[in-house]
Amino acid sequence: MNARHEPDTETAQQADASLVDDVRRGLTRHPRTLPPRWLYDDHGSALFDEITRLPEYYPFTAEHSILQAHADEIVTASGATTLVELGSGTSEKTRLLLDAFTSTGQLARFAPVDVSEATLRSAAEQIAGTYPGLEVVPVVGDFTLHLAQLPQGGRRMVAFLGGTIGNLYLEERKAFLGALADLLQPGDSLLLGTDLVKSADRLIAAYDDSQGVTEAFIRNSLTVLNRELGGDFDQAGFSYIPFWDAHMERMDMRLRSEVPQRITLPGADLVLDLAVGEELRVEISTKFRVSKIAAELETAGLAVARVWTDEPGEFALTLAVKS
Repeated sequence: MNARHEPDTETAQQADASLVDDVRRGLTRHPRTLPPRWLYDDHGSALFDEITRLPEYYPFTAEHSILQAHADEIVTASGATTLVELGSGTSEKTRLLLDAFTSTGQLARFAPVDVSEATLRSAAEQIAGTYPGLEVVPVVGDFTLHLAQLPQGGRRMVAFLGGTIGNLYLEERKAFLGALADLLQPGDSLLLGTDLVKSADRLIAAYDDSQGVTEAFIRNSLTVLNRELGGDFDQAGFSYIPFWDAHMERMDMRLRSEVPQRITLPGADLVLDLAVGEELRVEISTKFRVSKIAAELETAGLAVARVWTDEPGEFALTLAVKS
C-alpha cells in the first residue's frame, strides 16, 4: 500500500459535532429521525456485510450480476485512471471493477472511502496485496461530510454502489449530488447503483429477514447513541417496524416505542419523552425509476452516458459524466 489517509483529530471532532447536531435536529422533530450514517460503526458495518449475504436481500446479488456482466464496458466507458469508492465497506463487488481495470492496465489508483476504520483498513490491505502496483489510498470519513478529502488528479470514476444513495432524503440527495458534481472535473464520472421500484412484498421481505440481521443492524443505532452520547436507550422498549411507503416509493426502517419512556442523552444535552407507539425513523431506502435517476443526475450537472440493469430489472447501474 503506497499511501494512507489517517483519521485526524479535526476529522474526529467534526464527526462528534455532526453526531450531536444530527441527534438534536432529528430526534427533536416529528417524525423523529436519525441519519443512517450512524448505523455504520465497526459492528454495524459487520452486520451490513452479513445482510448482503442473506437470501432475502436481493440488491447485492442483482448489482453483483450487473458488474459481472458489464464491468469491462463500464471501465472502458469511464476511461478512468483513478477509482474512488464511496461507502466502500469490504469493497467486495468493487473487485470486479478492479479486475476489469487490471486487464486494461489503465488504473493507477484506488481510493476506498468509509466511516469504519477497521473495515477500511482490512479491505485496503487485502486489495493492495491482490493488485500489486496499484496505489491504494484509503480515506476514513463520511462521504456526506468529507468529499473534499477525495484524491485529486487523473481521470476519476467515483463508484457509489449498493443503492446507498437511496438512504438520503430528496433534498439531501440534491445537495450531495450537487456537491459531488462541483468537485468533479470535466471527464470525471459517477457510477451510481440504484435499487428499482418493485412489489411491496419483495421489498418488505428484503428488510425483514427471517434471521433478524436487519433488525439487529437498525437496533445498533441505539447502541451507538448510548456509547457515544452516554444515552440510556433500552433495546427491550422498542420493536422493529419495516414499512413500505408507496407514495414516496421508499422503505422506512423504524423503531417503535412499546412503552412510555424517558431517554436521556447527556452528550447531546437532550431528554426525550416517547409515548407508546411513537417511532424513530432510523433509515430510509428510496427505490427509483430509471427516468428519475437520470433527472436527478442531470439536475446536478451530470450527463447520463450509459445505464445497465440486471436481467429481472430489479437494480440499475448508471454512468454519468461531468461535462
